[in-house]
Amino acid sequence: MSESLLMILLEPDTYLWLSALALVVLTLPLLVFWRRMRRRRWLRCCLLLALLCFWYVLLYGAFVGVRHLDVRQVEFASKDLPAAFDGYRIVQFSDAHVHSFDGWRRPLLSRAIDSINAQGADLIVFTGDLQNKQPSEIAPYLSELARLKAKDGVLSVLGNHDYPMYIDADPYQQALNLEAVVSQESKAGWNVLLNGRRTIRRGNDCIYVAGMENDGEGRFPQLGSINEALHSLTRQTFVVMLEHDPTSWRRKILPHSHCQLTLSGHTHGGQFSLLGLSPAAFNYHEYAGMYYAGDRAINVSSGLSGVVPFRFGVNPEIVVITLRRLKIEN
Repeated sequence: MSESLLMILLEPDTYLWLSALALVVLTLPLLVFWRRMRRRRWLRCCLLLALLCFWYVLLYGAFVGVRHLDVRQVEFASKDLPAAFDGYRIVQFSDAHVHSFDGWRRPLLSRAIDSINAQGADLIVFTGDLQNKQPSEIAPYLSELARLKAKDGVLSVLGNHDYPMYIDADPYQQALNLEAVVSQESKAGWNVLLNGRRTIRRGNDCIYVAGMENDGEGRFPQLGSINEALHSLTRQTFVVMLEHDPTSWRRKILPHSHCQLTLSGHTHGGQFSLLGLSPAAFNYHEYAGMYYAGDRAINVSSGLSGVVPFRFGVNPEIVVITLRRLKIEN
């Protein structure tokens, strides 16, 4: 594949143009068929309504839905949370896919950064997929990403798109690409957790924020290590786990750790929802929002963007998570 063709395929708007072209190809013969159905007025009306709906969804999702930004507020209570951290606030954002903010969408990323900072959170976490396919996409947005500020800093993990799996390259180049992604995030002032953790202290109390490498199913990278991320931590510690792919929660995190709260992304909430139904529900048990298993939970963010900049019924979001100490009644 030539380099010029590759660059065209890397452009997010390419997918929208292809979708529009496919819809045009579908529309033209249907309009011809519509004109010939003069005796079946009800069928003509249904066909015309369907075409208008298809075009509305495409245009709304590409030009209106992407402009929305929700700030979702949630609380998580645990008896294991130290008293000093009651009310501790974490802002989670995910799946930025910064190259999708190119062109007229550039101010939307600035607005998201402003909204995150405006929450005045103790900690900001990013749960993966900063790039679409290659690390060179990140550099033009570094100054924006570096504006993120919180008392305890910015922690991040890698998503499947942050690994060199979407471009054919030799192992050496793949290693360089992965190193470049981590380097870019570090230049923005982020602390990238690669099966590691960070200790956060308030006086004599502390909590841990751990971060696994991407651990997905099927073709997605399966590099997450519970043992490395939680090495030497006892059951009494309070841990927030960052893991891009939510499928790892049931496969690894719940059965092999005591992490009370897991924060994930990856699904984008399906980017499309109609009457509360999203295609993501067919692939994931947990795909958008907070889910519980006993006294443990996972929050799955719908993300800021996607390889295809399209949103219908699933707004881009940032999530403000307030930790609460659960009082045990005698």
